[in-house]
Amino acid sequence: MRIVIIGGVAGGMSAAARLRRLSEETEIIVLDKGPYVSFANCGLPYYLSGEIANREDLIVQSPRQLKKRFKIDVRTETTVTEINSDNHQITAVHHGLSKTITYDKLILSPGSVADKPNIPGMGSADYVYALRSIPDVDKIMVQLSQAPTRVAIIGAGSIGIEVAESLIKRGLSVMLIDAGSQVLPFMDPEMAALISHELSEHSVTLKLNTQIDKIDRHQLTLNDGSQIKADLVISAVGVRPNTALAQAAGIKTGELGGIIVDKHYQTSQPDVYAVGDAILVKQLLTGQLVSIPLASPANRQGREVADVIMGLPRENRGGIGTAIVRAFDVAAASTGLNVAQLKRAGVNYQAVHTTGQNHAAFYPGGKPLSMKLLFEPQTGKLLGAQAVGEKSVDKQIDILSVAIKSGMTVFDLPEFELSYAPPFGSAKDPVNMIGYAASNLVEGLSDNLQFDQLEGAIKDGAYLIDVRTPGELKRDGKLPGSTNIPLDDLRDHLAEIPKDRLIIVSCRSGQRSYLAERILKNNGFKVKNLDGAFLVYSAAYPERIEH
Repeated sequence: MRIVIIGGVAGGMSAAARLRRLSEETEIIVLDKGPYVSFANCGLPYYLSGEIANREDLIVQSPRQLKKRFKIDVRTETTVTEINSDNHQITAVHHGLSKTITYDKLILSPGSVADKPNIPGMGSADYVYALRSIPDVDKIMVQLSQAPTRVAIIGAGSIGIEVAESLIKRGLSVMLIDAGSQVLPFMDPEMAALISHELSEHSVTLKLNTQIDKIDRHQLTLNDGSQIKADLVISAVGVRPNTALAQAAGIKTGELGGIIVDKHYQTSQPDVYAVGDAILVKQLLTGQLVSIPLASPANRQGREVADVIMGLPRENRGGIGTAIVRAFDVAAASTGLNVAQLKRAGVNYQAVHTTGQNHAAFYPGGKPLSMKLLFEPQTGKLLGAQAVGEKSVDKQIDILSVAIKSGMTVFDLPEFELSYAPPFGSAKDPVNMIGYAASNLVEGLSDNLQFDQLEGAIKDGAYLIDVRTPGELKRDGKLPGSTNIPLDDLRDHLAEIPKDRLIIVSCRSGQRSYLAERILKNNGFKVKNLDGAFLVYSAAYPERIEH
């Protein structure tokens, strides 16, 4: 049997290697249009900064190594121009020479391509680059060798932020420009705001709600009329499925051109399979077909499609989308659905925020850890989670990813038995704690109010009590419209609190205000806890804090 794979890297090479491990007799041909078929594209930003010092470390396997170890026929710099599924043939061009190759099974792993913003002058500027491949990074390194000083990055997603960090570390002046209202679209706004703060703290100039109207002679004209100079421009506005070849072959595609596959990765054409960034997968929480262009799913899919072709019982179960990015000293991670996705899908949800530390508070060196959990209000079914902090972010989100994908509820989280010693964690792990907080909401022991609902609630007559100490207010600032009654003094001031109004309580993180909520509710008041309290509100609306 001859299996032809179009495209290497994560999906294609995972499929090829697994196929060989399962069969010595199968002929495996991998065709890739680039010069490198197996490389670490996720490592490219870190090569720019010098954290990955050697270019060779980006190349996972060469065609020669793949031939010797796996007996795989790898043909680089080969572009497939046509798929003829009726005849089980493809047409490939290598250095101008066209060749027809027959196949028994065909696997498409073309990946994704960088979106190109439609900016006048961008196409003719020789200092504008994307960052998707080793040739891309080689061109950028040549530009960096000419000692530029000012860099503009278009797009504040993961790649844009990683490149911004890398170039700041090289001593360049960096401006990060995005047409959206926040960085990191996979995060909710108040969580992304923590990353915006970190970027500003490290001298990245952040321009949100900003578009580039024109690029001309190293000068960018912005939509507010201002102009900035840039010696180098990196475009990182996102990616889209690379499926022009599949569409030309009559293979069925869906949203944004993504290839539609069944649970066995079979496309609409017989004996043609597809994996990786180019395909649509089922979002496990909504059942909708979505694109999840990440390395981990692509590697898994490559292995699974090889198993399917070789007769093993594997299925594409879908995904939930789990991602993490570093911004200098802080990491941001997300799993499952965010608020915008939940609203688009029409899913009813509730949110809870917690702020703690990555390990026991009494052990020195602890770092703040901000978390958000999204769940169904009635059942407590987990829908999504986000975390931002210096340490332990990956650990917490990975735990919650497994919980979400396993269909667990908020009531399962306190039951998790997680490793504990003071240098590593807490006896009540942050995952346990956010489970407790969410369980209180589902069971009606607590009612919360989100940060973006506070202003409207006060206008409707709510009475806001801040239970922090006067010293904290002096140090950190005051919530607008709040009355300060420290928690330990709250019982002594019950007579001063109006019983005919909704009472909103807040503290620094939400823990003390929950205690205040219980005191007031047990005394007959109608109370809501400001979710995430001062820390979340001040991150989302720093300009509203009174000093």
